[in-house]
Amino acid sequence: MKGVFKRLGPGLVTGAADDDPSGIATYSQVGAQFGYGLAWTMLFSYPLMVVIQEISARIGCVTGRGIAENLRAHYPPWLLRGCVALLLVANAINLGADLGAMGAALQLLVHGPVALYPPIFGLASVLLEIFLSYARYARVLKWATLSLFAYVAVVFTAQVSWGPALHDTLVPKLAWDAPHAMAMVALLGTTISPYLFFWQAGQEVEEQRRRGVPALVADSRGAAVEFSRIRFDTVIGMGFSNGIALCIIIATAATLHASGITDIQTSSQAAQALRPVAGDLSFALFALGIVGTGMLAVPVLAGSAAYAVSETFGWREGLDQRPRKAKAFYATIAAGTLCGVALNAVSIDPIRALYWSAVVNGILAAPLMAVMLLVAVNPRVMGRLTLSPAMRAGGWVATLVMALASVAFFAL
Repeated sequence: MKGVFKRLGPGLVTGAADDDPSGIATYSQVGAQFGYGLAWTMLFSYPLMVVIQEISARIGCVTGRGIAENLRAHYPPWLLRGCVALLLVANAINLGADLGAMGAALQLLVHGPVALYPPIFGLASVLLEIFLSYARYARVLKWATLSLFAYVAVVFTAQVSWGPALHDTLVPKLAWDAPHAMAMVALLGTTISPYLFFWQAGQEVEEQRRRGVPALVADSRGAAVEFSRIRFDTVIGMGFSNGIALCIIIATAATLHASGITDIQTSSQAAQALRPVAGDLSFALFALGIVGTGMLAVPVLAGSAAYAVSETFGWREGLDQRPRKAKAFYATIAAGTLCGVALNAVSIDPIRALYWSAVVNGILAAPLMAVMLLVAVNPRVMGRLTLSPAMRAGGWVATLVMALASVAFFAL
């Protein structure tokens, strides 16, 4: 078992960060609105998610560079600037929504002025990311994400209609209308999110530096071992993410949807899904899940933007760097988090903001995925270690699915 945990790294952290407040809110809203009807998307999206995250990890591992740095070295400046701009827009919206939801969740417990909490969470996140090793930070905060297993408990304690639940999970059912199209984009966007691509590639680069090993493009003798590690790590990490997501959809379908709540408008309504296992403590358990996953995801969101911006301008970057040696990198983290805090000045319901941030991620993901695939199949970038035909096909299928979902969203 100890050997298994040693093989888990960036993929597991990425998967845990994927179930951020935006994910929890999106899965909850979909379960409440459509019941079990869209549960199949979690099985459908899992292989797409795995192949895209594995591709991003391979780019970092093979080249020893992040995605943006590879774009700067091998592609026109306009393409680099366009991709980084898309990432920054998606991340700012996601950061704002996550911080707002964390504040609303905390207010369920301690009341007080909700506008005060997002800046506090933002400041705490920045200070911890600057002055504490992210590896140590993640090891502590990942225990808070265990509260998400409460949704697993709900699945086995609530009155789940297992016949319809299993049928709708295993048998895809498409409905061509605007609400379903929006839900599909939101589900895919919160599952296959742009910030996760840049984050996992950057973390693979940091892992190489930490171990003192060269990039595979310079020494490919260990490629088979490294690719096996990346695949195992990614399969487990994304499996954790999508497994929890499926349980959230089923739990909210069996509780909220079954009781007539089909539009979640507040955190207190979303927390009701945990009542079968937590009773009067459902608010506390829900708040712990939102705050815990938020504090894990906010550094990933801000960090992925900082990697991209630093690679664009050639700044020293990395969470293992001391603040005085990577001032611009950490300043970008602080600036991104500040933008997220500032967005909370707009009076938008936190749950609705989380759902819309997932939609934005879904719309912006396809062009970034296409560019990432162009990098991963380019011999000038990857040397002899370009993607296999199977991985190329999987990556383009995932990109096509994201693009078609976005087209349907605008068309219906």
